[in-house]
Amino acid sequence: MIEATGLTKRYGSKVAVDHMTFTVAPGKVTGFLGPNGAGKSTTMRMIVGLDRPTSGSVTVNGRRYAEHSAPLHEVGTLLDAKAVHTGRSAYNHLLAQAATHGIGRKRVQEVIEMTGLDAVARKRVGGFSLGMGQRLGIASALLGDPQTLILDEPVNGLDPEGVLWVRNLVQYLARQGRTVFLSSHLMSEMAVTADHIIVVGRGRLIADAPVAEIVARAAGTTVRVRTPQAGALEELVRGPEVTVTSAEPGLIEITGSTAPAIGEAAAAAGIVLHELTPLHGSLEDAYMQLTADSVEYHSSDVGQPAAPATAPSPTTPGATSSATEGAVR
Repeated sequence: MIEATGLTKRYGSKVAVDHMTFTVAPGKVTGFLGPNGAGKSTTMRMIVGLDRPTSGSVTVNGRRYAEHSAPLHEVGTLLDAKAVHTGRSAYNHLLAQAATHGIGRKRVQEVIEMTGLDAVARKRVGGFSLGMGQRLGIASALLGDPQTLILDEPVNGLDPEGVLWVRNLVQYLARQGRTVFLSSHLMSEMAVTADHIIVVGRGRLIADAPVAEIVARAAGTTVRVRTPQAGALEELVRGPEVTVTSAEPGLIEITGSTAPAIGEAAAAAGIVLHELTPLHGSLEDAYMQLTADSVEYHSSDVGQPAAPATAPSPTTPGATSSATEGAVR
């Protein structure tokens, strides 16, 4: 179990994590979501002692990470798949980690096979693709057979088979009673992988609930109805808390009521319905609503013309335009 209480991290005047309190329980996959700059990576780093909290505390399995005598057996982490000596082979990288905890070569070979690294195990990590680097990072996290896994963007760079493998792996480990805490920006994948979601924005906790509850709470109630008597039905159901919109003749969307209530009202009024479909929101919809006020970095709208670059001054030979200068940086 991971328990954070009033967890706070400041870098000068910048508050990266702001009094966060949450629990990541065993037996389920907990997703960690938030916009860029929300404090997710900083929080994960504080859990394993790579960053020291300004205030508050966080424990893993009842202790601070630094208090565990054999941390690889307690917590497996993937925080930066590139944090590997590029001149070493995957096998030697894992062997060196194993030696710090007295883990044998048999276990090293097991995680190599488990993560699909057999064919490249003796090759230098510097030549690995992004996906193979991710697999090596996951192998490192699994090396000590830990009860807690912390994975930051584990499916980044993986092909569809690899994404499915990670999904099945973390769900299998959770069913064994382990604690699984992972972040991702792929909402569609998180929706089918996680059981519970923690959402943060600008360093603060926004939501902490099961996936289904977050989706239901944010999505609202909308029902799509197709009927040749759309006008009559609209007059029938419209009210202070019920709104009706129309995308095309004979098709309306009703928000604030339910499919059974609409169907019963239509039947009582003799209105023929050709379609009555509750519209279910997605995790992506819920996430966008929850974090709408917490996005720190905004992209320009698609199709918006870019500002013209400033031409070099004729009095300053070799001057660089501001647009080019920004690109170089």
